[in-house]
Amino acid sequence: MAETDPERVAIRFVNEINRHDTPKLASLMAPEFRFIDSLGQEVRGVERMIAAWTAYFALFPDYQITIRERLSVGQVVALFGTASGTLIERGELPHRNHWILPAAWKAVVRDGRMVDWQVYADNTPVQKLLETRS
Repeated sequence: MAETDPERVAIRFVNEINRHDTPKLASLMAPEFRFIDSLGQEVRGVERMIAAWTAYFALFPDYQITIRERLSVGQVVALFGTASGTLIERGELPHRNHWILPAAWKAVVRDGRMVDWQVYADNTPVQKLLETRS
């Protein structure tokens, strides 16, 4: 039987992100899934989100989320911790391209599936790294 507890679904979602397992991520998303990044930009739908994650994991092959605290009320789960990664450069992960940021995530889970996943973080260090790539 599929897990329906919102907090457990949110933690499983993070675990699949950390594994970069896009098929399992897709199985945890509701058809109406919505991702909102720290700038307020939205990606809607499972296929578009999987494409976005695939591209992101290619840029940051060691991307990880570490959860330190969590709160939940009904279908809403708040997660607090850090996100980290290293921008790939010529097939390598140079230390100068590594970043770690405090971050928070809001998850809305309905019937055991992720409906909304919103990120709250100051991504300035990541944006600066990406600008050097251009």
